[in-house]
Amino acid sequence: MSDNVKINRGLKGIYFERSGVSDIDGAKGELSYRGYSIHDLATHSTFEEVCYLLIHGELPTAEELAGFDAALKTARVLPAPVLDIIRATKDGHPMDVLRTAVSALAALDPDSQKVGEDAFIANGIRLISQVPIIIAAHDAIRNGRAVVAPDMDLSHAGNWLWMLKGEKPTPEATRLADVDFILHAEHGANASSFAARVTIGTETNLHGGIVTALSTLAGPAHGGAAEDVMKMVHEIGTPDKAAAYVKAKRAAKEAVTGFGHRVYRKEDPRARHMRDGVRQLGAEMGAPEWYEILQAVVEAMQPYARHGLNVNVDFYSGVIYQLHGIAMDLYVPIFAIGRMPGWIIQCIEQQRGNILIRPLTLYNGPEPRAYIPINTR
Repeated sequence: MSDNVKINRGLKGIYFERSGVSDIDGAKGELSYRGYSIHDLATHSTFEEVCYLLIHGELPTAEELAGFDAALKTARVLPAPVLDIIRATKDGHPMDVLRTAVSALAALDPDSQKVGEDAFIANGIRLISQVPIIIAAHDAIRNGRAVVAPDMDLSHAGNWLWMLKGEKPTPEATRLADVDFILHAEHGANASSFAARVTIGTETNLHGGIVTALSTLAGPAHGGAAEDVMKMVHEIGTPDKAAAYVKAKRAAKEAVTGFGHRVYRKEDPRARHMRDGVRQLGAEMGAPEWYEILQAVVEAMQPYARHGLNVNVDFYSGVIYQLHGIAMDLYVPIFAIGRMPGWIIQCIEQQRGNILIRPLTLYNGPEPRAYIPINTR
């Protein structure tokens, strides 16, 4: 039997379900949400509008968007016991604290136990608002600062920057954070979204699926690229050293962080929007060298593009966070802020016509053998 079974390790190339959310064409380097090009959304839309689009399937009217935005703002609050839990775990990694706080929300909010599409949407709206607040509150607490109260006049991205830094963000900084969240909002059956679907397949609540997704995103092979790119930039130091760095990496048959993607053979379509943001923000803040180092690495990697080693979205994200003075261990939690609507709609889709996800493993252990009593081993 084993000779006739094909193993697709990592489920590579396997279609396990249909989805009407995001369409990825890796060969062409294209991405769309609900049929809308990521380029149009990143250029013209807002994160709030993209959240509505992903969850409800259509772009909102002005009235629908206003109602959705009001619901998000109303949810900008954390129960006091969650803040106590953050204080008790303040020395932990931000992803561990975030996961623990979301799990605590499930235990503290009776509505979190409700299932069904309407309940998932209501709980999802609350979580979209609460996740950035948890991250900002933890960063304040671990650094001995008071937790900044949310500003109901600011957008989702603007309020995140306000609560994190304690100063009103510029329109340019707000817009760049907004675009960052849009670009990370949804990406098909990636590891964390698939893991969330597996959890929802057991008929649990939305918070359970999100906790699973957060645990999966925390792994460096999934969510850690932006942080690794920033470490690489510091290691290179100056643009003139980029070529030698790349040459040494390739000679040692080691990966150059920020290049290549599981699904894209051409450049990640999201990368161009972050590239422009790095260039503009670096110039505005008097630190153009970060962008120059990145572009020197891109140039040095050009000969390998034909092998599918093109730049991906996370190649540029870390430098944007660095320019804002954001600690490196917050890079993955920021990814989670953007991915929240994608996880939520993946959970909702899984719940429709739900089925337990139960793949098989092909046994390759010992042949049947007799049990040996312990006194004769």
